[in-house]
Amino acid sequence: MTTTPARLTVLAGPTAVGKGTVSADVRARYPDVWLSVSATTRDPRPGEVDGVHYHFVSTERFDEMAERGELLEWAVVHGRNRYGTPRRPVEEKLAAGEPALLEIDLQGARQVRQTMPGALFVFLAPPTWEELERRLVGRGTEGPEERARRLDTAKVELAAESEFDVTIVNDDVHRATDELVRTMGLATR
Repeated sequence: MTTTPARLTVLAGPTAVGKGTVSADVRARYPDVWLSVSATTRDPRPGEVDGVHYHFVSTERFDEMAERGELLEWAVVHGRNRYGTPRRPVEEKLAAGEPALLEIDLQGARQVRQTMPGALFVFLAPPTWEELERRLVGRGTEGPEERARRLDTAKVELAAESEFDVTIVNDDVHRATDELVRTMGLATR
């Protein structure tokens, strides 16, 4: 499946743009792409499985991981919960020549750019602001106050699009997934 050497690809974009949905589609349709599993201090949403969607850890455990340098990047997101990428699995996959994908937030992408400037940075954008709002409300996982906080964060995240190498509009999940995989230098199905 690989047509170019393995390279880290970083996928980021605003809240509710569908990063998790596109990543799940990559996982389901392109099993040769290794997808990093982030650690987080937030509680699981309905249907999320520890070790598959995230590593759900306590604040104390997360702080230990950060202090020991076990995280490639980490950030406090939406002013509340911590998210981070365990370093060792990423380094092992790249050393083995396997394509690796990180699905992270803007703060994390900026940190990875500092430590791994050779990575490919892909911005996942919504087709419109109204569609982004609809997706956030449609998730039904946040109350009005949290939705407002996330929409304020999304405005800042959207303004950072120019920091990325490539922008992919998530107007259709399969199409966006295929474009991401092609952008990674891999053959699509």
